[in-house]
Amino acid sequence: MRKKWSAPRLLSRRDFLRLTAAAAGTAAAGGMLSGCAEGGSENVRLMVWSPSQDQSMDSGEWLQTCCNRFAELHPEWNITFVYGVADEAGAAGTVSQDAEASADVFMFANDTLTTLTDAGALAKFGGIYADEITSTNSQGLVDSLTMDGYIYGVPFTTNTWFMYYDKSVFTEEDVKSLDAMLAKGVVSFPFTNSWYLPAFYFGNGCTLFGDGTQEELGADFSGQKAVDVTNYLIDLYNNPNFIVDADGSGMAGLRDGSIKAMFTGSWDAAAIKEILGDNMGVAALPTFTLNGEEKQMYAYAGSKAIGVNTNSKYMVQAIQLAIYLGGAESQQLHYDLRTVIPCNTELLADPAIASDELVAAQNDTFDRTSILQPFVSGMSNCWTPVENLGKGIRSGTITHDNAAEQTEAMNAAMNSDGIS
Repeated sequence: MRKKWSAPRLLSRRDFLRLTAAAAGTAAAGGMLSGCAEGGSENVRLMVWSPSQDQSMDSGEWLQTCCNRFAELHPEWNITFVYGVADEAGAAGTVSQDAEASADVFMFANDTLTTLTDAGALAKFGGIYADEITSTNSQGLVDSLTMDGYIYGVPFTTNTWFMYYDKSVFTEEDVKSLDAMLAKGVVSFPFTNSWYLPAFYFGNGCTLFGDGTQEELGADFSGQKAVDVTNYLIDLYNNPNFIVDADGSGMAGLRDGSIKAMFTGSWDAAAIKEILGDNMGVAALPTFTLNGEEKQMYAYAGSKAIGVNTNSKYMVQAIQLAIYLGGAESQQLHYDLRTVIPCNTELLADPAIASDELVAAQNDTFDRTSILQPFVSGMSNCWTPVENLGKGIRSGTITHDNAAEQTEAMNAAMNSDGIS
């Protein structure tokens, strides 16, 4: 069960001074954050952006609370905070268009990393700041924010999807296998959503850009390995216990009892809990059986992070605020107020958090049944072709007779400069 909110332990001044004590300043070239400390009283103005929910009274004003606590820890700075609204997906577009007028500190999704770095608007974290990030996060999380050997943000949660199910229908053993589940109840899946459908192709060895960073290698959703998956998906779609989740139909089916399992992320946890109550189960992705062999589904995964604008006039303070907002105390409060799943390794070791099956499912998926979503520019060509394949199977225009041809056409489009 999720812990009830209580005021989290404040980071001691000693801990913060440890982070500010590494002198040197900020390297001008590339905005490298290597750590510095400045004494004396100083008037500081920091613009901070977050999603509206993090500033809402109904959600406990997470951002304002954290910023006020940060100011309490730094009486040497007279800080005025200016708050603005920008969600993690949209912040990159705004910041990259006019970095000088944008926030000093903001939240962003790691799949927008190249948008921000191409605009020269995202500061690098080095020195003790990089040490702080790497020592409190998994390597996969650090990798999700690393380009050319530099870390560009402070992660505060993983970002992926997993499975919810009705415990009155499926056992913990059942949910390890999609085939076992389909034999017992109706399963819904976002079949025409290209953030979800590649999970089956990844399970049979298809790849995107080699290890995800080798853009020159392109997409490899071709050959017999991919055709076999397309044929599997045609059969899956025609299974009477399989339903396409589109336009909210999965949630509606859970509510009326016609669907017993669905795939989504932590953002739907509260709504599903309201429907299923104590029967809500959460699990990492199952296996599926392809040509008689068990294959593991793999979700796209990424992270959400705190970033610092290279144009900030108060770089030291902005760095420190980013470290604090992505740190254990702020993540604990985020979890307590909004069920934002923490990623800090110290928090994940807390029995009260580790016992939360939602936390376990998201982090198990990230660590074991996911691939890091590539953020190379060619990734933009991959979404529509996969979506069109799912729609083609659903409409009946893609069949076993033309599966090979249509699979190769999908792969060709993924490796083109665009698709209409």
